[in-house]
Amino acid sequence: MKRAGCLLLSLVAVAPLATAAVYLLSPDDDPAPHARTTASAPAHPGNQSEAERKADDKAIASLPPGLAAPRKKDLAQQIVASAENSTLNWRGQYGYIEDIDDGQGYTAGIIGFCTGTHDLLTLVERYTKAHPDNGLARYLPALRKVDGTDSHKGLDPGFTAAWKQEATRKAFQDTQEKERDRGYFDPAVRLAKLDGLGTLGQFIYYDAMVLHGPGTGPHGFYGVREAALKEADTPSQGGKEKAYLDIFLDLRRKAMKAKNPDRDTTRIDTAQRQFLYDGNLSLKAPLTWKVYGETFHIPG
Repeated sequence: MKRAGCLLLSLVAVAPLATAAVYLLSPDDDPAPHARTTASAPAHPGNQSEAERKADDKAIASLPPGLAAPRKKDLAQQIVASAENSTLNWRGQYGYIEDIDDGQGYTAGIIGFCTGTHDLLTLVERYTKAHPDNGLARYLPALRKVDGTDSHKGLDPGFTAAWKQEATRKAFQDTQEKERDRGYFDPAVRLAKLDGLGTLGQFIYYDAMVLHGPGTGPHGFYGVREAALKEADTPSQGGKEKAYLDIFLDLRRKAMKAKNPDRDTTRIDTAQRQFLYDGNLSLKAPLTWKVYGETFHIPG
């Protein structure tokens, strides 16, 4: 399978808060400057007080669902799968597992949980807590030892087969989706809404969270966003949505190339930027895009 990259976690200190205001969104999920409410847009969720989080929750509750609407969320996962696994069938990826030689160990599941980046370990730990007799539980000691490395020690030769077998169980499929939402989808969409972004912008944040990981370093999601804020205002700060997202995508591309100058960036160049330049801020189907030269289409 073709894959653009794996989740990267940063352990650097959390960046300071960035204050912003959030626009209420119109029914078609585009920013509506006439309806504005004050809220904080944190550089990282860990920086928020309980009062700030409750204020943000109240503001977000008044907004349209955007990318969180079931059909939009499914569409988003299809687009991510086109870049991660060269398919629109994201539900067929629960049992996907391989080492793609990117230094992150095994990459597995619907968004590429990795043995070297802590999220796969967290997934198996949470799953085992709810289902102690699962076929992956016996690998937990090895997963803890290889966490943060590309090592397979203690995992070979049985871990990949155990993963594929466990992935046939609905309970494990549900756990993968819950971990995707908890660690990646929900925080990305939440912050995009606080930044005043419509459905396309919410997707761009989500895809960035998946690819770059929730890190605060220069190559992590929060680090890329912080860099973008230095160059442009978000819509909630009074900036233009297209201009801000264009800069955000530029910085995403730069972060990808910084790690590997030969890295394919078509998930940005001929997919997300195409949607942006087409003015499709609501991410409405039909959609046609290319990743790695392969054309994908979602009908209206």
